[in-house]
Amino acid sequence: MSTLIWGLITGIIFGFLLQKGQVLRYEKQLGALLFKDFTIVKFMLSTVIISMIGIYLLYDIGLIKLSIKSTGLGANIIGGLVFGIGWGLLGYCPATAAGALGEGRWDSLFGIIGMLFGAAFYAEAYPALKTNILAWGKKGEITLYGILGINHWIVILILIIIFCIVFYWFEKKKL
Repeated sequence: MSTLIWGLITGIIFGFLLQKGQVLRYEKQLGALLFKDFTIVKFMLSTVIISMIGIYLLYDIGLIKLSIKSTGLGANIIGGLVFGIGWGLLGYCPATAAGALGEGRWDSLFGIIGMLFGAAFYAEAYPALKTNILAWGKKGEITLYGILGINHWIVILILIIIFCIVFYWFEKKKL
């Protein structure tokens, strides 16, 4: 099966889970931005746990090869700011905007159009950005387990424990 088909299948499954987890709801998005409802954070942490286990399991049995991207502080800081401002203004992140459109919420279409214009702008500005902002703070291909010098499964286990403690705290505080 082609990579595009697998991408389509996993995208549909992810969209279904976004909808079932209610993270497409505007009130959940607003609650997350106001630090009053952590449904989205719980969903994201669950996704990270499943992804870590799945990706490294596939890697360890030789079915996939990891392609670690070079870390650049300039790109991460600017990208994070643009993402955060866009999420705050629109009330959706890119995945939830697409899911909300799938549910028939037409307001998300304006955000998706904005994202497309932003992507086009970035593509045009990339040659100028890559030699200054994107070149700032280049750290190379780093991983948490590489920095710590330990097996990736130890890091995954520690993160799962930390995330479970965070989940417990959220539930205890009814967040």
